[in-house]
Amino acid sequence: MNYTEYISIDPNIRFGRPCIKGTRISVSDVLGWMASGMSMEDILADFPELNLDHIKACLAYAADREQKLKYA
Repeated sequence: MNYTEYISIDPNIRFGRPCIKGTRISVSDVLGWMASGMSMEDILADFPELNLDHIKACLAYAADREQKLKYA
């Protein structure tokens, strides 16, 4: 998945945190909800402005960042 179609970084939105385009919902918000036990279906029900591709883009973004980390 090309997450750049769904994720943007704008210094004027949420202090430059990566967010889903057209929203103020950050990647870390979505990841946090999932980590707390919310299912994708729960998130979509609570945030109708999102769709499944948005959630998958957040996961792809996080996976890409993890791969790029350099460990000491």
